[in-house]
Amino acid sequence: MVAPNLKRQTLTLMDQRTAIEAQMDSIISRLTAPGAPGLSGNLLDSEGFPRAGIDIPAIRADRQQLAVLRSDHKEITEKIEKNLHILHSGGFTSDSTLPQKRTAEGEELGQQRIGSGSTEGTSTIDLPILPSIQVGPIPMEEDCIARIPFAVFDEVSEGSPAALDGIMVGDRILKFGSVDGGDNLLPRIAREGQSNQGRGIPVTIMRHGIQMELIVTPRLWSGRGLLGCHIQPL
Repeated sequence: MVAPNLKRQTLTLMDQRTAIEAQMDSIISRLTAPGAPGLSGNLLDSEGFPRAGIDIPAIRADRQQLAVLRSDHKEITEKIEKNLHILHSGGFTSDSTLPQKRTAEGEELGQQRIGSGSTEGTSTIDLPILPSIQVGPIPMEEDCIARIPFAVFDEVSEGSPAALDGIMVGDRILKFGSVDGGDNLLPRIAREGQSNQGRGIPVTIMRHGIQMELIVTPRLWSGRGLLGCHIQPL
């Protein structure tokens, strides 16, 4: 694929992913509003009857739509990562329809004057600027890779270490300590928290399209776990 086209395609995919993330934010906000059942809370009461005060069909529809969006988000993210790898490694072909760089000895691309070497009576020729073919990686925006979230905080308990340190429901994780994606995310994040009890962990999140840096300190509190939150892989 021609590099400029691949770059445009990647930027288009990023726009699509941003739109999906906005939809996910909206659904997560509804499902985690006060009195709502959350992303995975039970819709039945202790006696097995539908819970009163909530719109169960709407909640089920939101949860189903969120699952679809997560699947779409994962697919688009994989395409973006693949394209970024190609662009940053220079693994693409040049467009044969574009003007090729001239390599004849003594010629250079760009505006150039050729004369007899003297300052008087010099005959000059203006050579037109020709577009060169870039043979190295095509530069992308610096935050392209950093914008890829791999998980989301879908539950944050009130008064928990996570909440006190600034984590909010819907925050998408770009980096959690040394974890920045890959397989076995939840066990790796859990180990990161357990091995850093009492020490601050740098956490990079995306909140409403804005990248933020937080320090979260796993510690004992009155609730469960060291952070008091739940993380859902994307």
